[in-house]
Amino acid sequence: MDLTVTTAELAGAASALVKLVPGRLIDPVLSGLLLTASPDGVAVAANDRERAAQVSRSAVVHTEGRVLVPARPLADTLRALEQEQVRLVVEGSKLAIRAPGARYALPLLDADVHPGVGTAPAVAGSVAGAMFASALSTVVLAASRDDALPMFTGVRIRSEGDRLVLVSTDRYQMALASLPWSPAGSPVDALVPASLLGELARQLPSGPVTVHADRDRFGLGWAGALVTTAVLDGSFLHESKIHLSDVDTVVTLDADALAGAVRRVGLYADARRVLLVEIGDGEIRLRAADQQAGEAEESVKSTVEGGRTGQAYQSRFLTDALRCFAGREVRMEIQPGMRATVFSSVEEVEPSVRYVVMPMLPPR
Repeated sequence: MDLTVTTAELAGAASALVKLVPGRLIDPVLSGLLLTASPDGVAVAANDRERAAQVSRSAVVHTEGRVLVPARPLADTLRALEQEQVRLVVEGSKLAIRAPGARYALPLLDADVHPGVGTAPAVAGSVAGAMFASALSTVVLAASRDDALPMFTGVRIRSEGDRLVLVSTDRYQMALASLPWSPAGSPVDALVPASLLGELARQLPSGPVTVHADRDRFGLGWAGALVTTAVLDGSFLHESKIHLSDVDTVVTLDADALAGAVRRVGLYADARRVLLVEIGDGEIRLRAADQQAGEAEESVKSTVEGGRTGQAYQSRFLTDALRCFAGREVRMEIQPGMRATVFSSVEEVEPSVRYVVMPMLPPR
């Protein structure tokens, strides 16, 4: 293999794949990047048998071929280079990375035992990349990070006619997002790892994104890129289980103002990081106290409908919920007792987002 390519483009592709498919340290082959040079350019791929991704870039190919090299050293080397173009050429058992005045060489791994990229699941439809990325960045906040409960570490993505619905929960908070899409195949209903979707939210383009899905795999594709993953097993909580028939207080206020108050008062929260939220006339008041840190109180102007009430919430849950509505007014629908509180945008925007937070026992 012998090719010349723009350094920044190849570096970006390699870095993206390292983040999307971290690889398995116990198996060097599954931690490698597969480079395939053809008349169309160079394709860079990774596969750890659960996730697979491929990114294509333009290149001047002098000699076609396919090689497998360690992923992170390749990405780190390309990112560190300042030369505009770089040449990749196989020299014996090494892949040489050549630039004016410099040469770096990576060992070749056994490309014949690498699983490759495989075929993508069938196309299920398409969605606007920017809007989908916004929805993903919202719902991944509520997914669990506890691998002991894998079904809660995913985001359920399902289609309902011309809407795509995303749901995640860690049992104490739930995020729901809905956005328009263009169906083009079988309905989608997949539980997708939130860790992958969080990275995809940072990499998706603003243009069209193709959704691929079948019984066992889910994927997203866009110009020059395709990412697929095995779906998680298990049933999943549906948002219809959250009852909102007992809402007795509705509070409307600036999301950023409340988020700032939560951040400041949260510095004085107890070991459970719980804040007490009190609803008054035209304001919402946050309180926190800790024997070591001291105590804090802050009020935020609000529009209040219904009776006064008070609830306690973990500060992290409030911060995650309010992050979804940054720069906008947010509506809090509060239920009495230990029932869920729902955050939503006052203004109708796409994607449509609701964030559900369960209250905690108040501080003593």
